[in-house]
This record gives sequence, C-alpha cells and structure tokens, in this order.
Amino acid sequence: MSDPARVRLLRRRFRPRTRPRFDGTSFNRLIPNILTMLGLCCGLVAIRFAFEGRFDQAAVLIVVAAVIDGLDGRLARLLKATSRFGAEFDSLSDFLCFGVAPGLILYFWTMQDYRALGFAPCLLFAVCMALRLARFNASLDVGQGVKPAYAYNFFTGVPAPAGAGCALFPLFLGLWLQQMGWESMAAAVRHPAFVGVVMVTVAGLLVSTVPTWSFKNFKIPRAYVLPLLLGTGLFVALLLAEPWAALAIAGLIYLGMIPFSVRSYLRLKREAESMIEPVVVNTAGHGTSG
Repeated sequence: MSDPARVRLLRRRFRPRTRPRFDGTSFNRLIPNILTMLGLCCGLVAIRFAFEGRFDQAAVLIVVAAVIDGLDGRLARLLKATSRFGAEFDSLSDFLCFGVAPGLILYFWTMQDYRALGFAPCLLFAVCMALRLARFNASLDVGQGVKPAYAYNFFTGVPAPAGAGCALFPLFLGLWLQQMGWESMAAAVRHPAFVGVVMVTVAGLLVSTVPTWSFKNFKIPRAYVLPLLLGTGLFVALLLAEPWAALAIAGLIYLGMIPFSVRSYLRLKREAESMIEPVVVNTAGHGTSG
C-alpha cells in the first residue's frame, strides 16, 4: 500500500466523531423565561404565605417578583431573545403576581372580616389588573406606529408592578408602624375601609388613560444628577435600615409623581402640535399651509 493511501486510511480510522446537532433554543434565550418563571413562583409562594398569616414574607416575595419583572424584559432585549411566547408568559405571570396575589394578601390581612363586602375591592383590583394587561397586549398587536413620538416614554395608566406596590401600601405602612410599637396607628391603617379605598383607587389608575413615566429613555438634567444620586443613596440606606418604611415612602413618591408626569405629557403634546403647520382651506377648496 502506498503512503498516500495509508494516510487516507488512517485519517478515516481515527477521524473524530462529530457531535450530533440538536434543533432547539440556546440556553441564553431561555434565561428571560426562567426569570419569569421564578417571578411566577414568588407570586404563588406569596399566596401560600398569606394563607398561613406570614404577611411580611408574602410582601417581600411580591417585591422580589417586581424586581424580576423589571429585569426579564430588559434581559430579553439585551440577549435578543424576545418572543411572543415570552410576552404572553410574562403577562400571565404579572396577572398572578401583581393582580391575584396582592388582592389575596390584603384580603387575608384585613378584608376577610367583612366577608363578601371585603372581598369586592380585592376582586375589582384583580379584574382591573387583567384589563390593564390585556390592553397592553392589544396595543402590541396594533403596532407601535399608531403611538405618537412624544408618548413613547409614557405608560397608559399605572403599570402592573407599580400598581401592586401602591395597593400594598397599607400593608407596608402597617408593618412598619407595628414594628415601631405604634399599635393604635397600625390598627387604623389596617382598617378594611382604608384598605378598600386604596385598592379601589389603584384599580381605577390601572385602567385609566393617565400618562405615567416609563423611565425607559428618561433623561435627567445635568443639574439634578447629583441630587438624584444622593437621594438614591439615602433611600437605599433607609431600605436597609427600615425596609417597610422605605417601601411605603416609595409608594407615596410614585403616586405623587403622577401629576408631574401628566404635566410633562401635556407639555410634550403641546410642543408636538405647535410644530405642525396649520392648514388653511381657500375658496377653491385646496389646502394651503399658513
């Protein structure tokens, strides 16, 4: 056997096996869906803790689910792993974590004393959360081209995680007052009438058309950068020292920002409309710009 033939025989004999290729999705593209599933599990476990009367741990899990919800979408866009399945899965997880779970937590915390009357605000809150998420999904199907350019940085109504946090404001405040030993004030905050008013108000904000800042492309003026950093540091310090007080204050700050977001939206809308030249119709019926 000649040398070239021997070399070819040895190459065929000792050729390494190629690994079989499997059709599927890479692990990186599954990370956002895994995060969404973890958030869903947080909401389910929070409901279980509410059944057992462990309301502080249930509230912590809702906060964790809100943090995960803020990360999974951005991570999906970063990894280019956005999909229709991920969007639908995220909406179902949001409905349970921020619609069903907060309503049940508040019901078992104080609203169950009024039975059916106490369950009505919890039911209304969950229904409004479902309507808010359905409207958001419908807007995705319609297309982003319908939305004006000045409205890109605004949500229509209060988003789901912020709505859950605002609805749980009485629980955050009540836990902090109870921790401080102010039992009478904690009992007043825990009153079903106060909790019901908060839930109905937040439910209305969920399905409203009030523009709220999305903070996606929010630009901070240079003069406010340093105060913002200092304020963030103070809030983190308060969150570590008094977490319930910090979460309650965060809810108040967000609700207080809504009028400013409405004013900013109306200002941008007026500026956009002023840039459009008015059209004057002459006697011949042809439009001329004036």
